[in-house]
Amino acid sequence: MARIINTANPGKVRNQHRRTIAELLRQIMLKRDLDQDTKDMAATMVLSLRAIAGTIEITCTAWEKRNYFLKADRFRLSWEWVSPVADELEGIIVGDSWEQLPIALASLAPRFADIRIAKMTRPPSVWEGGYQELLRDNSAH
Repeated sequence: MARIINTANPGKVRNQHRRTIAELLRQIMLKRDLDQDTKDMAATMVLSLRAIAGTIEITCTAWEKRNYFLKADRFRLSWEWVSPVADELEGIIVGDSWEQLPIALASLAPRFADIRIAKMTRPPSVWEGGYQELLRDNSAH
């Protein structure tokens, strides 16, 4: 029987979403006015933050199965900021409080300062429709 290799491991997913957010932060900071692209980018950040939050417990559960409880707890603590920030951004977007977005993004930027961007690798298709998807997800709750 062949080995099963998990290509979507939580660490890889987390890193991909971190890179996406870092690139979106850079692009959104260059924007001068609020357009559909900006809304899509901000919404995609929320969706990516939610995806990151979804990987935390998966990682911690795997560590706890190996009795790495302290490591799992430290990891949870290091990522506890993700859900509150996603909630804050979602509130700004859904509440149509776009004037608060620059402040929220400025407080988010230091979390992604370790990601060096020499070249943008995310195409616009990554964030296109993000705003509508977030509104759809929000109305489903």
